[in-house]
Amino acid sequence: MKTVLITGAAGNVGSHLRRELAGRYNLRLSDIVPVKDISPGEKQARGDVAKMADMLRVTKGVDAIVHLGGFSAEGPWESILHANIIGCYNVFEAARRNGVKRVLFASSNHAAGFYRRDVKIDHRVYPKPDSRYGVSKAFGEQIGSLYADKYGLEVFCMRIGNVNPVPPDKRRLSIWISPRDLARLVSVGIENPNINFEIVYGVSDNRRSWYDNSNARRLGFLPQDDAELYAAEVLAKDKPGDPRTEMYQGGTFVLAEYGGDPSRKTAIRKVPKAGTVKKAARAGGKKTPKSMKAAKQKKRK
Repeated sequence: MKTVLITGAAGNVGSHLRRELAGRYNLRLSDIVPVKDISPGEKQARGDVAKMADMLRVTKGVDAIVHLGGFSAEGPWESILHANIIGCYNVFEAARRNGVKRVLFASSNHAAGFYRRDVKIDHRVYPKPDSRYGVSKAFGEQIGSLYADKYGLEVFCMRIGNVNPVPPDKRRLSIWISPRDLARLVSVGIENPNINFEIVYGVSDNRRSWYDNSNARRLGFLPQDDAELYAAEVLAKDKPGDPRTEMYQGGTFVLAEYGGDPSRKTAIRKVPKAGTVKKAARAGGKKTPKSMKAAKQKKRK
């Protein structure tokens, strides 16, 4: 039986995945905090992804890594930098040094969150992150690509939507993945022998999906669940949101600042119409180059 390391195993996604993968693999569970309720077939290996020594220790001797660890929402740059960028590098580099070939990276829908909801996208689209968090996930995909091409790692990037027993709101009717479908996708990432570098979407077979997930299906992912089963109940409770967040796949992340506060409405600025910048300047909003030159000449006099 293969030994699989799960980083971030104490978190919500890690907890669902542990339960669904129980009995299929020997699970090594790592997190910065203690993992509770260790079951048969599981071993705890506490570690901080931001510390290379910890990652070298916990990755040693495993067959595959499922990297879930990190800062799982929008937040200050320092938090994102240490947990999601330095931490992600540490995991890939530790895998390389320890000879671990297979790495599954938990990317996110937020790596492409600034695509509009009326556009269906696939794994080949250019990243359009909606936040610093989204930038860190795009970084993880790209460092995965580097380690696949340069060092021969086998990298499986999963742009995960929302992992929950049921979808909690209207947006997540399009991006939801059930825990058991996530386990199916992770199993594909661990077992498929023909992976070099792949990007797939971590979503169930949702009728309202914004994603063409044919690449995941090509690799053997056959999701069984559909968020539409819960649509009537979810939509009955739905309340209209900010029209700017309703436009983009990333939802409130497109406006979020410092811990997910969507009240910072300056994050997206309207593009001024032609000529309005000069008009505003003449009206006193800003000094034009001509007025600044005149002021200098006046000062010399």
